[in-house]
Amino acid sequence: MLRGTVLIVGLALGVAASVGAGDLLKMEVTPAIQREPAIVTAKVTIETSADNRLLQVSAKSPAAARVNEVKIDGANDTTPLKVIEFKNLPPGLYEITAVLIGAQGPRASVVRLAKIEAAVGSR
Repeated sequence: MLRGTVLIVGLALGVAASVGAGDLLKMEVTPAIQREPAIVTAKVTIETSADNRLLQVSAKSPAAARVNEVKIDGANDTTPLKVIEFKNLPPGLYEITAVLIGAQGPRASVVRLAKIEAAVGSR
C-alpha cells in the first residue's frame, strides 16, 4: 500500500496549475519533497511590463500558511527572476502560489505543490 501512496503523491506533486500565466509568470519550486526542517525555494520569472505592481507568493497547507510580497516597479524592474524562500515549514502538503498583480488587479497566477515530511524518528 505504501508504494501506491508514494506513486499517488508523486503524481500529485507533478501537477501544476496556471491561470492566465502564459509568458507573464513562470515558477519553479524546489525541492518538491523534503524532510523537515526544510527550506522550499520558489524561483519566479516575470515578464517585464509597465502594468506589474506586486508579486505575491504564498505557501499554504492545512496546518500552516506563509506569504511573501515583492513590490515591482513596472517596466523599470530589470530583474525578471525573483527568488523566495520559505524556511522551517512544518510537515504537510503545500500549495505554493505566485500571483502577479497589476494596476487593475491580478494578471496571472501559477500553483505548484511541495511536500514536507516529518523528520526521521518524529511522530
